Amino acid sequence: MQKKPILVVDDEANIRLTMSRALEQLHTEVHTAVNGEEALDRISRTDYGLVFLDLKLPGMDGLAVLKKISESNPSTRVIMITAHGSIDSAVEAMKLGSVDFIQKPFSPSEIRDIAKEVMHRDIADGTDTQGYPRLLELAKKSINDRNFTAAMHTLLKAITAKPGQPEAYNLLGAIYEIRGDLAEAQKYYRASLDFNSGFRPAQVNLMRVTSFDKEGKINIDTKG
Repeated sequence: MQKKPILVVDDEANIRLTMSRALEQLHTEVHTAVNGEEALDRISRTDYGLVFLDLKLPGMDGLAVLKKISESNPSTRVIMITAHGSIDSAVEAMKLGSVDFIQKPFSPSEIRDIAKEVMHRDIADGTDTQGYPRLLELAKKSINDRNFTAAMHTLLKAITAKPGQPEAYNLLGAIYEIRGDLAEAQKYYRASLDFNSGFRPAQVNLMRVTSFDKEGKINIDTKG
């Protein structure tokens, strides 16, 4: 069976070129678009198996384009291209129908890997949340294995399934703290407490990360 083409939507010529060369190694036809309007025109005329869509586009931004794709071509799988640390935007994109995201900067192998994973992902698995508690446990395992990319993707699914719960945000904070980004860690610990001010793991983490000596263990418990 012939593979459906892939569309890359980004206003930066070097990004389009890098991604096209990487994806062509999958023996798939690759098209490009420089903005949202051109992307929607191409999608109206071609059945794409996968779309890489930059969040920041001139004119119509990526989320607006994603919304239109979800409305007109709900079976088209979209991977958002986001800036480093823009988890909030990735969460919003997944709520609007994006199946995954990749953060800049990325390597050609990362582009190919995520394309292959999404194209071969079972549709049922992509829509089945597996239950919020199960997603949290999978994320914790990935954190303990130091597979932070997998943990983040799992936590995004958890947030999409139950967006008003504190546990996933606390775990995102833990990932950023382990990586040494204390400002982002604080942001997600505080977000966790915004949903539940009495959630003890986030309280402990925020207290430690904002203290002078920063002693103590990162708390990734999912029980308040």
